[in-house]
Amino acid sequence: MAAFIIEGGHLLSGIIRPQGAKNEALEVICASLLTSEKVTLRNIPDIRDVQNLIQLLRDVGVKVERLSANDYSFQADELRLDYLESDEFVHKCAQLRGSVLMIGPLLARMGKAIVTKPGGDKIGRRRLDTHFLGFEKLGARFNHVEGRDVYEISACPSTLHSSPSTLKGTYMLLDEASVTGTANIIMAAVMARGTTTIYNAACEPYVQQLCHLLNNMGARISGIASNLLTIEGVTELHGAEHRILPDMIEVGSFIGMAAMVGEGVRIKDVSLKNLGCIPDAFRRLGVKIKVEGDDIVIPHQRHYEVQSFIDGTIMTLADAPWPGLTPDLLSVLITVATQARGSVLIHQKMFESRLFFVDKLIDMGAQIILCDPHRAVVVGHDRKLQLRAGRMSSPDIRAGIALLIAAMSARGTSRIDNIEQIDRGYEHIEDRLNALGACIKRVP
Repeated sequence: MAAFIIEGGHLLSGIIRPQGAKNEALEVICASLLTSEKVTLRNIPDIRDVQNLIQLLRDVGVKVERLSANDYSFQADELRLDYLESDEFVHKCAQLRGSVLMIGPLLARMGKAIVTKPGGDKIGRRRLDTHFLGFEKLGARFNHVEGRDVYEISACPSTLHSSPSTLKGTYMLLDEASVTGTANIIMAAVMARGTTTIYNAACEPYVQQLCHLLNNMGARISGIASNLLTIEGVTELHGAEHRILPDMIEVGSFIGMAAMVGEGVRIKDVSLKNLGCIPDAFRRLGVKIKVEGDDIVIPHQRHYEVQSFIDGTIMTLADAPWPGLTPDLLSVLITVATQARGSVLIHQKMFESRLFFVDKLIDMGAQIILCDPHRAVVVGHDRKLQLRAGRMSSPDIRAGIALLIAAMSARGTSRIDNIEQIDRGYEHIEDRLNALGACIKRVP
């Protein structure tokens, strides 16, 4: 276990470039399982969750070659089917939430997969029903294995194809617009017999990117960027090259840092068209954002004032499926709001435990009312009351980065334990921020 020691009060200035998108990386890496040919992926972030998934693919027999710091090739031409059924594989999957994205490709190509409850952030209930209901619609069967707490998933046996088993295209209306659920079902459906129609599909840029990669591999997916996808099944896919988008959550995190402790920060090559309403969410808190080409510039601001709605009511920021505001940034927005002029209601709809980290901000002197597990009112200090340094622990990736931002703005020296959570989503974060002027040390 490691910790960050943060000396607060240092202002950031300079240029920073966002890493590749974590969520897209997990999806497209798993998509390499759909073909025996080489798939080359560029701009892969060097973060814990991604590296653990890459190692898991190595364990199952995928040939992984690191071409440069953030570029890899994957070739799944000799998969170890015996390992896929082993207790070791199941145990590793249980520690990594991204492993759930292997189910769709394995089911499509090999006709079977094993699933256990995956790991990840402890932010409340994160059910997998959408994945399983989609697989069932495609014809998959589930068998609970007593004593192992796992499910074996298999496609119906095929007598018409040379593959060991097959899925059948169908129409489905998803019970929720789950991002990973949509991605998993897409990867299962690309090699199903016939046509699959997915309504209420998630349409985040990372799902769009997955669809573009699959089409480059020979899939036939239409309706990309909408919530109605049509997939014409093909018998096989081939290799391709793909570049991962910048991580929109990291871009939003850097905007929050620059607002709180910046004296002029440029965020390079953000892929502005794929940020959705993220910049506007910060603008509603009064943060000034300049757009120069594909860069975002956050100037030094002594004060930033929360907007109100036209009728004068308190500003509310709430998460929603794309193109709404991503829930992953609400923790950062809460922290930024603590030093704004005015009050804001943050409504976290998707997860019931994600706001509990605000107790740590309250201990630091923030004025926050936690109304219930889903809502918090932040009364901004307008920088008249600086946050106090403290010792805290990171409960999840996004709360961890929010606490890091708070500590950077606080008076005194703070300590954040369990920073492995932050490492799961942010690449070499202390080195990159120290280059801008922060004072962050990693200690055992």
